[in-house]
Amino acid sequence: MDKACCWKRSCVVPLLCAAAVIASHAQTFTTLVKFNGTNGANPFAGLVQGTDGSLYGTTNSGGTPLTNCGGGCGTIFKVTRAGVLTTLHTFTGPDGSGPAGALIQATNGSFYGTTGSGGANGYGTVFKITPAGTLTTLHSFDSTDGANPYAGLVQAANGILYGTTPYGGANGDWGTIFRITPSGTMTTLHNFAGPDGANPSAGLIQASNGSLYGTTGNGGTSNNCAGGCGTIFQITPTGTLTTLHNFCSQTTCTDGYWPIAGLVQATNGSLYGTTAYGGISGDPALCQSGCGTIFRIAPGDTLTTLYSLCAEINCTDGAYPFSGLIQATDRNLYGTTFSGGVTGSSYTYGTIFKITPNGTLTVLHSFDGTDGAFPTPAGLLQATDGNFYGTTSQGGADNSCTMDGCGTIFKLSVGLRPFVKTLPTSGGVGSTVKILGSDLVGATNVTFNGTAAAFTVLSPSLITTTVPTGATTGTVQVVTPGGTLSSNVAF
Repeated sequence: MDKACCWKRSCVVPLLCAAAVIASHAQTFTTLVKFNGTNGANPFAGLVQGTDGSLYGTTNSGGTPLTNCGGGCGTIFKVTRAGVLTTLHTFTGPDGSGPAGALIQATNGSFYGTTGSGGANGYGTVFKITPAGTLTTLHSFDSTDGANPYAGLVQAANGILYGTTPYGGANGDWGTIFRITPSGTMTTLHNFAGPDGANPSAGLIQASNGSLYGTTGNGGTSNNCAGGCGTIFQITPTGTLTTLHNFCSQTTCTDGYWPIAGLVQATNGSLYGTTAYGGISGDPALCQSGCGTIFRIAPGDTLTTLYSLCAEINCTDGAYPFSGLIQATDRNLYGTTFSGGVTGSSYTYGTIFKITPNGTLTVLHSFDGTDGAFPTPAGLLQATDGNFYGTTSQGGADNSCTMDGCGTIFKLSVGLRPFVKTLPTSGGVGSTVKILGSDLVGATNVTFNGTAAAFTVLSPSLITTTVPTGATTGTVQVVTPGGTLSSNVAF
């Protein structure tokens, strides 16, 4: 079985899967920003909440002047949750171009990210940018150490940043896994060779056992796809890689193939993710090779396919989940699909969905083009106000980029309560912890699994504290004038 699409070095969004006209059922949805080219275009990455309460992200193209890189080299931006956008940096090429991965705010307060091309050698970069907008290029890839990083980075418990490149490396063009210190010292941890996976376009996560987990879009041992159908892998922080699953081990690919999104570890300890294609489609006329799957795999266990997209006629439940999942405070998983859904036109622009850990899926919103289109490969962010925020790569009112628009930033509210999150999510007694939230002024108590901690309120969105003596693993809680806020994950 050949792939329906190949992963290209150029960031071109494919147009997939038309569907019939059916009415849409929308949640409380707000379009916050519609990009117009000069302020950025085609945001492929999701958002991250900074310690100042604002959201930060990148656009793959656009920026001033638009003549750079043939339509702009991309931007880094800050946006308030009310929708006020500020461009922090416009790429020019030598400092990188085409950022497609999400940013991460490290424990030192700076943001880190990657660009898919540009830099000193043209193969992409790793950069650092301060919240005020001062950018430093930390590393320019040269192909031998990787090329064209498409995903963002993760900061592990040891303070080091880890990432992937889909191309380059010592074995040819199969891709790499690397680590880089916050100051810029780069080390290649693993060079993919094909049977162990190939072309990882997603980032990594660090699980509770300390290992890192990720996916490769191609490679593996299955011969049902040209170049392999993709894998799930585990790698230690020092570089020992283990393949956990080879996709499409059966000729029908009911377990999916081409997993181009990253994983998330849920509170039950299992890993959840998506494949862009494969599965059992309920509308084979639209998805001849399957419209993608949602799966669960426990470390050391076998994979379970929870849901095959396009189970409904005309793909009203969505098709092609190019993005990964997040687990929200209600313990359900949320994500987006690139196509499918219910709109009032002859074309479908993707969905936002909720799925329970056991596989019951509900469509929350169908994009109609004017409010956004093709949310790929950006995932969702649940900010500490309880709402979901995300980006679409096209859509919006301005068609100066494509006929479908330059992309959007949106908010979706489903009634989940505010919460707090810690940066980092683990640490020993005496270690410094930042607590992000909303309306934190006037807080009277901070506890780590019931053990009180000294703290300082720095702003309405930030508290600093230290892990107190006697603290054990569990929930961090903050008592505020508006009520008690609990952390979204155990510390």
